[in-house]
Amino acid sequence: MRFLRTFILIVLFGGMVVAVVHAQDNVGVGKKLTIGFSQVGSESDWRTEFTRVIKAEAQERGINLLFLNAENSQKNQINAIRYFIAQHVDAIILAPVIETGWDQILHEAKDAGIPVVIIDRNVTADESLYLTRVSSDFVYEGRLAAAWLAQATAGRKCEIVELEGTVGSSAARDRQIGFNDVIKYFPDMQVIVSQSGDFIRENGKKIMESILKTENPSDICAVWAHNDDMAIGAIQAIKDAGMKPGKDILIVSVDAIPDIFKAMADGEANATIELSPYLGGPAFDAIISYLQGHEIPKWIPVTGKIYFPDTAAAEYAKRKQQS
Repeated sequence: MRFLRTFILIVLFGGMVVAVVHAQDNVGVGKKLTIGFSQVGSESDWRTEFTRVIKAEAQERGINLLFLNAENSQKNQINAIRYFIAQHVDAIILAPVIETGWDQILHEAKDAGIPVVIIDRNVTADESLYLTRVSSDFVYEGRLAAAWLAQATAGRKCEIVELEGTVGSSAARDRQIGFNDVIKYFPDMQVIVSQSGDFIRENGKKIMESILKTENPSDICAVWAHNDDMAIGAIQAIKDAGMKPGKDILIVSVDAIPDIFKAMADGEANATIELSPYLGGPAFDAIISYLQGHEIPKWIPVTGKIYFPDTAAAEYAKRKQQS
């Protein structure tokens, strides 16, 4: 067990990079900033909270935030960026729905002299086309989920159902990579089914209902969900099938939304890794620092921690009050 813990720590922290940018409001910029923000959509409770937090942060700083909800459409996001360019905004924040297909519109923003901050998910475009990326470390989240599961199952056979996020998104890809990075060292751990639920709660429920009919439920050790909403959907499906989520089938996921803390407090989930919704502050800091003439790192990570049932009730009460 000591070797397992040491090994997991090496896997988790081997490649982490930490960079921090600080700036105070709009000091040194000389004017009230107008910033355009293209949000992916509102597909999950985490996304809704992220939107609320960044709007509140902008208001507190006196930033005029032009907000457009893309409703999970890249076409809508490209149109939004063109609108922001036409409005001569001071900067653009983009939470991209998928990774590919951004080079042309980012070229247009760069030609207009408008810095772009990529937030949350990633893009595959040339790094020179955007200022920086502010995000969690999705690979680390996947590693942490797998490391917890490896310890929780303590070497016994564990067949895993994976509920993936949106195909083509960096969050889905990197969480899967991180998870697989760890379980490849544990022959008794195996993902037997992996399906995309687009980060949507109802999709998680439907997929899990189908899997419980096609697989032997008693063989399923755990559900690894790329976000809490899909995990909560899977929990409902497991309950409807007459099983006990959190006991018969372990549940580990990412986001740390209030509902998953309620599920953990009720004994129906086992672990959640926090995806911080507080990305707006570092993004605004990076923009202001850049406008003040400072050099900005290409990635600004925002980290979260893993939570368990022992603190779930208190966390649920706290987060419901904040939301």
